[in-house]
Order: sequence, then C-alpha cells, then structure tokens
Amino acid sequence: MGIHIIKMPDIGEGIAEVELAEWHVQVGDAVVEDQVLADVMTDKATVQVPSPVQGRVVALGGKAGDVMAVGTELIRLEVEGAGNEDTVAAASASRAGMPARAASPVESPSATPASAPAPEGPAHTATPVQMQAAPADEESSSADVVPVTPRSGHVQHSASHTPARTEGQRPLASPAVRRRAWDLGVTLQYVPGTGPAGRVTHGDLDAWLARDRNETSHRTTASLYDAHNEETQVPVIGLRRKIAQKMQESKRHIPHFTYVEETDVTELESLRARLNARYGLERGKLTLLPFLVRALVLALRDFPQINARFDDDAGVVTRYGAVHLGIAAQTPSGLMVPVVHHAETLDLWSCAAEISRLAEATRQGKAARDELTGSTITITSLGPLGGIVSTPVINWPEVAIIGINRVVERPVFQGTQIVARKLMNLSSSFDHRVVDGMDAAEFVQCIRRYLECPALLFVE
Repeated sequence: MGIHIIKMPDIGEGIAEVELAEWHVQVGDAVVEDQVLADVMTDKATVQVPSPVQGRVVALGGKAGDVMAVGTELIRLEVEGAGNEDTVAAASASRAGMPARAASPVESPSATPASAPAPEGPAHTATPVQMQAAPADEESSSADVVPVTPRSGHVQHSASHTPARTEGQRPLASPAVRRRAWDLGVTLQYVPGTGPAGRVTHGDLDAWLARDRNETSHRTTASLYDAHNEETQVPVIGLRRKIAQKMQESKRHIPHFTYVEETDVTELESLRARLNARYGLERGKLTLLPFLVRALVLALRDFPQINARFDDDAGVVTRYGAVHLGIAAQTPSGLMVPVVHHAETLDLWSCAAEISRLAEATRQGKAARDELTGSTITITSLGPLGGIVSTPVINWPEVAIIGINRVVERPVFQGTQIVARKLMNLSSSFDHRVVDGMDAAEFVQCIRRYLECPALLFVE
C-alpha cells in the first residue's frame, strides 16, 4: 500500500489561494476514481475536486472555511501500489533546494504513520477539476456545529429522530440531494444513507419523509408557549463569507448616496400584457425586467460615466461602451450576480431568455465563471417583496446599482380626475466620488421617461 497526495489545484486566472468550502469525504472513507472529494471556492465560483485514483482517506489538509494556498496538500489517500508520496516530496524538495523532511497533515487518525511534508507549488500529477458556479451548500459548516434549521423552519429533531451519524461525521450527498433536502426542510445529518460510502440518495430522502409523516400523525402538537433555549452557531464560510466580504468592501470603499423616484408603469404594463397575449406562446412571457434593461441601455448612452468601474488604487475610472449588466439573483445559499453580457445587443425576448437562463443556471450551480464576472452596472429586485423603497449596496467596483421596488396600484390625479395608476419606485445608489448628484437624478429621470412612454424604447 502507498500514499497518494492530492494538492489544492491551480484554478488559473492568477488565483493564489482559495477557500475550502466543503468536504464530501471524511477520514476512513473509501473513494473511487472521479468521486468528488471537496468543493473549493474562488472569488465567484465553486470548483469540485475529484479523486484521480481509488483508495481510502487517511488525512484531510484542512477544514471547511480554511483559506488554503494553491499547491498545498489537500488530502491524502491510501492506495494500492506505491502511490506518489515520494515523488511529490522529492519534487517539492528539489524546488526548495533541500532534502525532503517529514511532516504531518492537518487531520489524521492516530494510527496513521508520519507522512511526507505538504509540498509547495502545483501538484506533480495534474488533478482534474470540474468548474461549477454553484454556491457552497449552506449545510457545509464545520462538523462540530449544530445543524442549521433548514429554510422551511421544520427541524428534524424529534425523540425518534436521532442522528444517523456520529458527532463530527458529515453526511455525504450530491448537490441535487442537498438542495432538495434544503427545500423540504430536512436536516441531512439525521437521514440514513444507503448509497456508496453511506451517501444519502433521493430514495433515502423519500423514505425519511414517509417515516416522518407517519410519526408526526401520532405525535401531539407541542404547546405554542413552550420555552425554547436553543442556540445555533453558524460559521460564516463559503458563499456567505464571500458575500460578507463583498458588502464590506463596497461600504468601506464607496460613499453611497441613494436617489428614489416614482415611476408610472401603467402604459408599460398594458404593453407587456398585449405582447404576452400576442407572442407569449411562441416567444415566451415577458416580465418587467427586459423593458427596464432596454431603458437602462438607452439611458446609458447619454450618461456613460455611470456605466463604469472605479479602480481605487490606480485612481482611474474606466467607462464602458458595452453594457454588461449584472442581475442580482437570490440562490438557496445566498446572493449571486450573473451577468448579461452585451445587453445592448438584445431585443426584449432575447433579453428575457438570457436572464431566465442565467438565473436558472445560477440557482442550479451550473453557471460558468465568465457568466458571473465582468459586470459594469447592476440591477437588483426583490420582485413582489420589493417594498416601497430600498438603499441597494453597489456591486463594487461598479459605480451604480438600480433597484426595483414592487408595482402597486394607487389613485392619482390626472387633471381634475382621480384615476387608478400602476406605480413603481426606482431606488438607485451611486458612488459619489464618480457620479454627481445632478447626473444621478437626470439619469434616473431618463430611465423614467422611457418606462412611462414605452414607445420610446423602440425608437433610435
């Protein structure tokens, strides 16, 4: 038997370190070739690291949430044959100009003998990686943390629901199973797995739900006034950490100011309903968003200073002719911003189709890296939850973000008569270092004119 060392892969684009988002295996697990071992997160995307060999896990190089340099030791596997431990150690020592010396990995069972040092630099044997823009799963917190209550608020902790694993042992499951469990409100720690190495399958979820429904029907309803003293600590790692860092950077660097304007979208909504009735079946349904994108594209022709990015260190503002539009999208794990590249080239239906495709790819974790980077201005909307007004945070290093609030029908004066009109607020934030208040106000008023007279959207 030998030891096969897998290093943190070089993902490219000059990235020197990545975050270890989630382990899919633990010490002692048997793994097969191409089985996903871990998820590692870069600035925007999550990369799955598969195993190039078959073996058994003897040591992990870190825990979820650790930031690791590219080329450091990620995991050790015990394999048939000689393995690559000596080769990797010799290559590392050769680069460092010194003999190899023994060192221990971060996590190893007591029975594991001393191993070669974690080498520096890229792995001697290339490890394949699968690019996946999926955010780190929200259940990917470290193993000694109490499981987080899933989205539905249904906690799987009844007297008969004892954990299916020992403390510290993480449940194995595919991203699709994890996402489905999250949607159903099931804590995977409590679901027995029947797949390879105890992996939880969709069938296991079905069996657990059937069992839970049967037991629930025989339990009395807990009092609405029972005392609760639970405390849950949730480490800020993975996508949640990236979001926190991004928001902190934005607020630290950018002096925000927000401008809010009310917009009458009655005529626009009427046009949208007619277009959907006429072309909806063959071209797809239109939401309000493609019309706003078109209005934004036209308005930016007169306000190029707003379609820009500000390099604080160099003191340079770069204005862009192309409109690479970020669309803030909520995913099960947090906020992400897929990018509609060259929005200026798209008609209403092409724009709607691209937005829908990107949103779905982002939610399913299938968006590519270039679909999550390169935006020059961002739109954010909470749809029906949009509220009356908001103060959106700029997607740094951009200089503006356009926020959409919900459409409401209210009585307004038209001449001497009171009529019902559909109104919507635009809540937009700007970087006051780059965009003056008057320019921001005129820019929003320009968007408003396009939306209130939608025929202008189609006139050059």
